[in-house]
Parts: sequence; C-alpha cells; structure tokens
Amino acid sequence: MEDKNARAAVLPVSTLTEPLLPGKGEDLEAAQLPSYGGASFSRTCLNLTNAVSGIGVLSMPYAVAQGGWLSLALFALVGAICYYTGTLIERCMRADPAAVASYPDIGAFAFGSAGRRAVAAFMYVELYLVAISFLVLEGDNLDKLFPGATVDLLGYRLQGKQLFIALAASVVLPTTWLKNLGVLAYVSAVGLVSSAVLTVSLVWAGLAGTGFHRNSTSVLNLSGLPTSLGLYFVCFTGHAVFPTIYSSMRNNKHFSKVLLISSVLCSVNYGLTAMLGYMIYGDDVQSQVTLNLPSGKLYTKVAILMTLINPLAKYALLAAPITAAIEEKFSVPSGSGPARVAISTVVVVSTAVVASTVPFFGYLMSFIGSFLSVMATVIFPSLCFLKIYKAKGIRRIEIAAITGILIIGVFVAVTGTYTSVRQIIGTF
Repeated sequence: MEDKNARAAVLPVSTLTEPLLPGKGEDLEAAQLPSYGGASFSRTCLNLTNAVSGIGVLSMPYAVAQGGWLSLALFALVGAICYYTGTLIERCMRADPAAVASYPDIGAFAFGSAGRRAVAAFMYVELYLVAISFLVLEGDNLDKLFPGATVDLLGYRLQGKQLFIALAASVVLPTTWLKNLGVLAYVSAVGLVSSAVLTVSLVWAGLAGTGFHRNSTSVLNLSGLPTSLGLYFVCFTGHAVFPTIYSSMRNNKHFSKVLLISSVLCSVNYGLTAMLGYMIYGDDVQSQVTLNLPSGKLYTKVAILMTLINPLAKYALLAAPITAAIEEKFSVPSGSGPARVAISTVVVVSTAVVASTVPFFGYLMSFIGSFLSVMATVIFPSLCFLKIYKAKGIRRIEIAAITGILIIGVFVAVTGTYTSVRQIIGTF
C-alpha cells in the first residue's frame, strides 16, 4: 500500500528532463528499449520528420485557398498544438518506463484495459488505412503516367491501377522487414529529400510558368475555414508512431528536442509549399497542387516523381507498430526474423488487396481519417495526460490549455466527419 501511495505522490511532479522513477536514469531507459535497437539523435530526427511530413503537403495550397491568407495563422496554431500534444505523449511514456512502451500502453496506464483497447483500436485502424491510402495514391498516379499498362503473372492479368498498387507494395515490402529504426533512417532520408524537391519544383513552376502574381486570392474566407483547419491537422498527424520512435532512441531524454526540430522543419516545408502553390495558381488551385502542373514539363515530371517517392519512404514507419502489435499478440520471440518477415508480408499484401478493391476509398479515407487522426493526435494524448498527472501535478494554465485543445479537436472531428459524410452521400 505504501508503494502505491509513494508512486502516486511522485507522478504529478514529473518533468521532461527527469525520469519518474528516481535513481534509474539512462540505464533504466536503455534497458526498456524494445527490440528495434538504439537510433542516434540524428537518425531519430530523420525518422520523426519523415513520420510527420506526409502527402498532406500536396493539399496545403488548397487549404490556403479555402480559408484565405489569414488561415495560415490557424496553420501555425495547429502546428503548435500538435507539437504540444507530442510532448504530452513523451511525458506519458516517461510516467513508468517499465510499463509504457507503446501508444496502447499509455491508454492502459491511464484508463486500464478499456483505455488500451480504445487507443489500440483507433491507432491501428488509422495506421492501416493511411498505409492503404499510400498504395491508392501510388496506383492512381502511376496509372495516369503509364495508361494501359498490363502484365500477365502466374495466369493472372494485372493492369492499370491494380498493377501499380502491386508494384508499389513489392517495393515497400523489403523496407518493412527492417527491424532497426536506425537503419530505417536512410529510407526516411529519401522521403525527406523528396518533400524538399517537391517544394523546389513548385518554385521552378512559378519561375518558368505563370509566375507568382495571381490576383485571384482572398485574405479571409470564413466558410472555408473548417476545411482549412481539417487539412492542417492532417499535415501533422503521426502521433501514433511517436511512442515507437521514442522507444527506438538510444537516449530518449532528447525526444522533445527531436520533436521540436522535426516540427519546425515540417512547418517550414508545409508553409513554403502553401504560399508558393497559392501564389502561382490562386483560387484555381486543386486539392492536390500537382494536378495544376502542366503536362509534359520537366518540373511536372519531377514533382510527380517526388509525390510517388514520399509514400514509399513512409510506409515502413506506419507498418512498424502494426507488426509489433501482431508479434506481441501471438507472443512471437523478439529475435525471430522469419516470423517478423512473414507478419510484415501479410500486412503489406492485405493493404494492397484492400487498396485494389475498396470502392469510393478516397471519401472513406477522408471520413475515417478526419476522425481517427484527431483522436490520435489531440484527444487521446490530452485525456491520458490529464488522467496520469491529475490533481496537484498540473498547473491551472496547462489544464486550461489542454481543455482548449480538446475543444478544438472535437470541433475538427465533428466538422470533418460531417463534410466527409456529405461527400460520400454525394457519390450515390
């Protein structure tokens, strides 16, 4: 009984720089690292930046077009909120390094078995569906670049979108076999370079094409702000893999620094893409800015190529928590390489099959993504932190800030779900 009381007394005064279990320090943290291995500071920066920086960058100019130039203030707010909730995840991870090693563990530590089930359900469904959306993006874009492509394989004819989804799945499959996230950092580096080159291609398009002087731009569009806000949140999703990356660090005391660096880098890239795309195409910008680029131009081909590379580089990061959860569910030994390869292969093949067969998947992803992403990025970190560090351990100003964040999260989830449902209904 005394041990429990002592533990409760210690929890509220946790900081980002000290472990909650006194006297343990780095030795305990290193002992709690999972089988992913110890990634260095720089490699963790690559992995985390790649996890945050996604295909949402393509919709940034459209988000500004919907809300106007002043909506970029919301973008800055969303970035700050997502960075803060990322630090909440870290603080929850540090609450008990011996018991918390994953996102579902945070839910269990805060709310028991019910919390574990809720967090796991939202987290794994979100990661799985985002992985599917990556393959859908690959299939659609490659099919447009190479229309009419057909291959006969083992008596089956693969053509069009299905062919390129299968091809993309075969490319990402070996990256999902990597067990050490330090090695995966090289794959992440490719994804980050592709994001930067995509931004450069927009500068190229502006200089060689219409220029940066579109007059059909608005300062503020209130009716479009909900759409802008939802798209901005999509850009910063990635919290579901934060615990995996945190646990993979050689010294996870520096996670908050890594998170800050990654957030700043992604924000700069997102912001530049938003401004450049909107300045070039104005209110005529499409939901994916690459669709505005003229066909046949070299910078268009470069931009599309970079768009295709980014999801391939991110897929393994999204699949890692899913694979780890399946290994834990079936009690697979941590050193079992063949079992890991088999599980990863099943995950990749299943996402490829779903990506090839589900109708109206784009609208369905918008519906589920808006809801699940906000839950994983805003709702769960805030609620779990409040539960773990309740009472005297949380300052009033922090409680007020978290309450405000929760209100924003609920608003985005409701409006995003409503918009997506209307889109789905409109297809019938």
